[in-house]
Amino acid sequence: MEIKKAIALLEDWDPFQAGKKAYEHEITDVIAELHRLDHPTDLAKRIREIYEQSHQLWIPIEQCVQISYKLIAIKYEAKSIV
Repeated sequence: MEIKKAIALLEDWDPFQAGKKAYEHEITDVIAELHRLDHPTDLAKRIREIYEQSHQLWIPIEQCVQISYKLIAIKYEAKSIV
């Protein structure tokens, strides 16, 4: 359930206005990082690196921080830590 919610959130997040299907590889990488990282700032940095590397476009860290907090919340909710 956690993974499905996180994937849906990332599918709706379109930082480069490239369309929902433009980020399939990035979503896979971010989900892997979500399992590994617990701090929103660390996750935000990895999200930024993943998306920028794939698209060769700059993305504001603030956007990554916003999505990382949402992803971490989904992770903790699934573990009943909230």
